[in-house]
Order: sequence, then C-alpha cells, then structure tokens
Amino acid sequence: MEVNFPVNDFAIGIIGGTGGIGKWFADFFAGQGHTVHVSGRSEGMSLPELAAACRIVVVAVPIGVTLDVIREVGPFLPEEALLMDLTSLKEKPVREMLAASRAEVIGCHPLFGPDAPSLAGQNIVLCPARGGRWLDFLQRTFVKNGARITVTAPAEHDRMMALIQGLTHLDTILMGLTLRDSGVEPSELAAFSTPVFRTKQAIIEKVFGPRPGLYAALLAENPNMPALLEIFERNFLIVKEMILRGNTTELEALLKKP
Repeated sequence: MEVNFPVNDFAIGIIGGTGGIGKWFADFFAGQGHTVHVSGRSEGMSLPELAAACRIVVVAVPIGVTLDVIREVGPFLPEEALLMDLTSLKEKPVREMLAASRAEVIGCHPLFGPDAPSLAGQNIVLCPARGGRWLDFLQRTFVKNGARITVTAPAEHDRMMALIQGLTHLDTILMGLTLRDSGVEPSELAAFSTPVFRTKQAIIEKVFGPRPGLYAALLAENPNMPALLEIFERNFLIVKEMILRGNTTELEALLKKP
C-alpha cells in the first residue's frame, strides 16, 4: 500500500539529527524537499512536539540509548505515522518500536558513515516490521538517489552484521591491543610501514577514537557474536600452533583450502 497523501506534504523528525548519521539524514531529507525537524540533547523540539509535527520519526542516537528513546517517543505516534531507527543492530530496536508504539515500524541500517558525499552506490538495509504504507516511499526515495536496497528480517540483518561488522571490528580491536602492548611507539612504526599497514592503522585509530562505545556495542550486543567467537578462536588456535611449530607447509595448505 502506498502512502495516501502527497509525498512532499509532510515533515520528518530526526531524534539525534544534530550530528553524525542523524544530521546526514536530516540534510538528505531536507534536500528531497521535506520539512525536517531535529531533536538533540539540548536543542530542537521536545519528543512529544516532534511526534505531533512529523509523519516520520527517525531515531538516530547511539545504540546504548536507542531503546530508551524509542520507549519515550513511541507512545506519542499515531498509527499512520512511521517510527524508524538507524542503529547498526536491528532485532532489539525493532522489537522495542513494535512494543512502544502503534505506528508503522521499519528498522533501517545505512551501511555508510556521515562522511559519505551522497547515497550513490551506498547500501541500505530495511527491516519492515509493521504496516505497508511507508516501505515503498523509502525504497523509491533511496533508489532514486542511487542507493542499493536490501529488505530483510531483523534477525537475518544481525546475523550478517556479526560477520561484516562484528568480525571486522574484532580483528581491528585485537590488532590495536596487540600493537599497544608491544611496547613499540607508533612513531617508530612509520618508517617500516607498508600501505596495507597504514590503512589498517587508520582504521584502528578510528575504532579506538572518540566513539569507542559504538564499536563495543556492535560486538557485545549482537546475539550472533558468541557463535562467531567460537569459530574465530578455533581458527586462531589452529594457526597459532602452525606458527609456533614453524610449519610453513601446513599453513600454506590451510590458506589454499577452499
């Protein structure tokens, strides 16, 4: 079912729209011709005001406070509105949006950061959970601007994110901790670094930077990580044993194994 009112004749509210990915989407929707209202920690509309003024309300706050914000704003939204989140995990936020509101619910995960110049070529995952009016609108809006859309269930999204984000950040954190505990100063590494190492070093600095809570939550709050950690640990121990025995042949064979 399509939205039964003019697609440019409604406002969109972004909770957390004063910075990061929330601000990115606030600017994006404004560029599409919508009136956009934002609510930040100390500025913008109150949540009841935002819910009353906007047909779509987007929760774009850190993972650690997402559920609390959903519980706070959800009861103010009518059935014809859309409640959507932008967090990197989907099962818990979607479940909470369904419980806290009567509105339509779509979990959304933009697979890019606020430094992206546009939607062109970017991936977005949508997890529709209640209602059918708004999914078509979001898909058409994002695809029109060059995004690639995947529609899936929250549980499948989180399973894939354990592999794509969880495993990536786990590897980055362990490498960063190992470098930190090696006793070698970063300045000493520069003269010996390769392009690949410098790329990894830049990623480490980002993960260990001003928003470590984001990466911690992606690992600690994804229910699929325990099983993945078992696989990771098993393979680490196999490789460790080969290295300690100096067994180049076995390690090469392991890398060639399909």
